[in-house]
Amino acid sequence: MATVTRPASSGDLLIDRRFEWARESLAGGDAAGAADLLGQLLELAPRYAPAWFLLGEAREQLGDGPGAIEAFERAREADPEDGQGAAVRLARLGAVAAAPMPVGYVRALFDGYAPQFDEALTAGLGYRGPEVLLQAVERAQTGRLSRFARALDLGCGTGLAGVAFHPLCDELTGIDLAPRMLAVAESKGVYKRLIEGDVMQFAVAEKVAGRRYDLILAADVFMYFHDLSAFRDIAPLLASSGLFAFTVETYDGDGAILRDTLRYAHGEAHVRDALRAAGLAVVSLDAASTRTEKGVPVPGLVVVARA
Repeated sequence: MATVTRPASSGDLLIDRRFEWARESLAGGDAAGAADLLGQLLELAPRYAPAWFLLGEAREQLGDGPGAIEAFERAREADPEDGQGAAVRLARLGAVAAAPMPVGYVRALFDGYAPQFDEALTAGLGYRGPEVLLQAVERAQTGRLSRFARALDLGCGTGLAGVAFHPLCDELTGIDLAPRMLAVAESKGVYKRLIEGDVMQFAVAEKVAGRRYDLILAADVFMYFHDLSAFRDIAPLLASSGLFAFTVETYDGDGAILRDTLRYAHGEAHVRDALRAAGLAVVSLDAASTRTEKGVPVPGLVVVARA
């Protein structure tokens, strides 16, 4: 899921048709033809961000790195919210430093996939993040109470993790950027509270409000974070001896890298350092793949830490 399925209309039917022709040409392997169509279109609509973004993709396929960078920069200028994710493409091309993914991009990405999200993940990508997390938390709870009075599901999406953990939680809260994803989560009837918003802004607000949780989950959330300093804002939300359980994609290296799937992979040492800096103790950290790409398991880690 690297791009939004259908960008906003330009407001001009002729331009929209030309854009669709260009997109079909690119999908059919004719990057040069797509670039030519987009060049003509942008003479008529120079502020149409999706066309600049698609031109960037076409130029990248043609091996024109500088041209792709120029197009993605123009896309970002034309759309300050960056719903297409031009900043992410620029980071991948090395034109800008790694940075948090644009909120507009993440929201648009997941809202676009909400109706078919569960099936696409579980059937198409063999997704098993909630199952992996649940097993790790159950192992961490050996000899302790098996239920959690209050639990928080960060980046809850359509509620896949919520369904898995609901039997263990008296009260479950979910937070996500994408309203259409939240609508699907609400239909599952496992959350007491569902909040639309940015995970980190929510964490800061919860800290100020003095709310604490016995369990905080983040199933496949941090692949959209370029670093893990967010742990410092999450840690204060844990009750005494509360658990923080999450999954990340990983690689054999230090720090984080932006993979060609446009998701971040974090090295194991980077994860451990971020937990230590947040004052959290590692309970378990194990290799675990939560999904496949082109039939190949994506390397990952499942982590449980304690306050």
